[in-house]
Amino acid sequence: MRTLILTAALVLPTGSALAAEDAFVEFRTLKPELAMQAAMAAMEHCRGEGYQVGVAVTDRSGTLQAFVRDRFAGAHVEETARRKAWTAASFRTSTLELGELTAPGTIYAGIRDLDQALALGGGVTIEHAGAIVGAIGVSGAPSPDLDDTCAREGIATIEETMGF
Repeated sequence: MRTLILTAALVLPTGSALAAEDAFVEFRTLKPELAMQAAMAAMEHCRGEGYQVGVAVTDRSGTLQAFVRDRFAGAHVEETARRKAWTAASFRTSTLELGELTAPGTIYAGIRDLDQALALGGGVTIEHAGAIVGAIGVSGAPSPDLDDTCAREGIATIEETMGF
């Protein structure tokens, strides 16, 4: 029995080793270069459809990594695209879906009262291997559905680079 206890004590990690290992979180986040590539691709897709937009890409925590604005896009697109990307990253869902979840009269309607949240289609999370690594927001197309489509086109152009 004494040998079994001694063997277990030598093989099992100590409490302090477990504490040190559990003290940190590791995660992946989108690099700024890839963020810019997605932003440019989304803007070019929209331009090809005849829309002048702004595109913001954030890291997984909602911090801005890249922004592009087409030459004739309205001044509002900078704030709107950034807030859409921030909202998607923060709530871990597309802003198109969040718009439905937070409709007036629902139990989540109060989310729309938050300072930065924008539950208007065009914000989409960027995922890799089941984890969110960033988010993209598009503003300026004629409808939120079209903003969403442009955002997803931007993501599609970087999926291969991310290893899909």
